[in-house]
Amino acid sequence: MRRLTATVLRRLGTLRHLVGGFLDKGFPAEAPRVETVLLLGAAQILWLDVPDHAAVDLSVRLAQADRRGGRYAGLVNAVLRRVAQNRAALAATDDSVRDTPAWLLARWTKAYGADTARAIALANGHEPALDITVKTDAANWAERLRGRVLPTGTVRTIAHGAISLLSGFAEGAWWVQDAAAALPARLLGDVNGLRIADLCAAPGGKTAQLSAAGAIVTAVERSPARVNRLRENLTRLSLEAETVVADALEWQAGPFDAVLLDAPCSSTGTIRRHPDVPWLKGEADFAVLTSLQERLLDRAVALAKPGGTIVYCVCSLEPEEGERQIAALLARNPNVVRKAITPADVFGQADFISPDGDLRTLPQMLPDPDPRWGGLDGFFAARLVRSA
Repeated sequence: MRRLTATVLRRLGTLRHLVGGFLDKGFPAEAPRVETVLLLGAAQILWLDVPDHAAVDLSVRLAQADRRGGRYAGLVNAVLRRVAQNRAALAATDDSVRDTPAWLLARWTKAYGADTARAIALANGHEPALDITVKTDAANWAERLRGRVLPTGTVRTIAHGAISLLSGFAEGAWWVQDAAAALPARLLGDVNGLRIADLCAAPGGKTAQLSAAGAIVTAVERSPARVNRLRENLTRLSLEAETVVADALEWQAGPFDAVLLDAPCSSTGTIRRHPDVPWLKGEADFAVLTSLQERLLDRAVALAKPGGTIVYCVCSLEPEEGERQIAALLARNPNVVRKAITPADVFGQADFISPDGDLRTLPQMLPDPDPRWGGLDGFFAARLVRSA
């Protein structure tokens, strides 16, 4: 069911376009669940390994079970049979750019240009592989999990079924973390013995990285439930960190040798893994998020000791949450300077580095002939130093 739901969300624009082509009067407004039933059935027919008759039969029964949708059961049956009969023709007109809302595609076009915006949209149309960060011996775990080691050191595999049943999970040999999400913590360099504050830390992937590298980590998260999850992850991994339930804006501590801030954001860089994001977010969300990020950035600087390092990151493709936040910080605080990221900091991946010297990954990077093995999350990160 999770895969089916994700497929519908990932291909929502395309599904509405293709299925809508068989409806003279559009989706019935008085029975909204009929649209859902049709999209579920079409997704199974077009992209999932489900026999046509089974997909049609299930959708018809779902329609019949709905108080308002029952009268449309015949319509559901007819439309989905036409989808199955015209599968080849529909595939020829498939364009996953339709699966990005127009307002979001326009933003990416303005920020990156039309070609890059289209490449982002196409990359988001593919279900991603499973990325994991291992404590040690990435090559060994790649072999055991039938995966491969990416140029960044992340192990990537194509997993089916429960992740908790994979080799190495129960014994805490690794944790799930997108290849891009694993980069910001590495920008701090050798952290052995350093006191580091990890702000907005849950679910704890970066905390685990820092702890495994020998840092003395204080992980701060405002949600008690998310802190409990972070603690559970650390216990499974046999790693140590101080965990604090607190609002980072109000938390008093430090100073720290370094501060890592993975700020709340629009998450538009994670659409590959979270295809609901473009349909849940809107233009109005950005003003609230950017205001919060600005305040968190100022707090992160205050928590760092003179000469300390601050790494700010967001899993967003939007410049106002990344590049513009850092430009504004540098303009308002003369005691903060950028420490440019070099190819050596990102495993030689020079295309990950922006002209200003910040990290900027895009979903279509790390390409592979088989799209299941390519791509990574869209991330922004900047490395800063608080002057003495």
